[in-house]
Amino acid sequence: MNANIQTLTQWVTQANNIVFFGGAGVSTESGIPDFRSTDGLYHQSYDYPPETILSHTFFQTHPAEFFQFYRDNMLYSNVKPNAAHQKLAQWEKDGKLLSIITQNIDGLHQKAGNSKVLELHGSVHRNYCQTCGRFYPLERVQADSGIPHCECGGIIKPDVVLYEERLKDSILEQSIEAIQTADLLIVAGTSLTVYPAAGLLNAYLGNQLVLINRSSTKYDQSANLLIGENIAAVMQQLP
Repeated sequence: MNANIQTLTQWVTQANNIVFFGGAGVSTESGIPDFRSTDGLYHQSYDYPPETILSHTFFQTHPAEFFQFYRDNMLYSNVKPNAAHQKLAQWEKDGKLLSIITQNIDGLHQKAGNSKVLELHGSVHRNYCQTCGRFYPLERVQADSGIPHCECGGIIKPDVVLYEERLKDSILEQSIEAIQTADLLIVAGTSLTVYPAAGLLNAYLGNQLVLINRSSTKYDQSANLLIGENIAAVMQQLP
């Protein structure tokens, strides 16, 4: 065990209000590709850039193309939680975890057993009719080959935050409150380039900010501890 892991182990042992802020890298060990790495979604070739396809405007104007891309690239219903998810579930059971703030939409934290999860960008497991508001599970969207429609005729929209859409104020407020309350803030698997999510780190008032990420981020200089290793492998070593 290297010195950084030993330090983090000590901090975890002493902490009572851990907040974990995670991005796409947390789920890559489960087989879900991230976005900005060399093999990520944004480096693949499509008729439109992924940022365009995953925008509110594109969803409204090209729903068929949106859902084809969405089903092919965003839905991974058979994946399982990895060691990072499982460790966080253990911390919640032990009463040490205050909250998980996630940029992911895959629902793997809940699948692992966590309930204290703030989903900044929504979830693929919630879908609603834009006309009548009726909610549908993920399986309903997967079952269609084209544009999924509600019984009332309205288009079913995934409850995920697309480009051009605002994050929910209530989720942002709860995330800020959690970060301000944290005695240990662990940030993992995120490039910290997407705002306003990345800006949430500025709410942290403590001196135990840990960044676990393979690549550098603009917040590296603000971190009290930097660990450039595999997230799941790091989490496995923690108490």
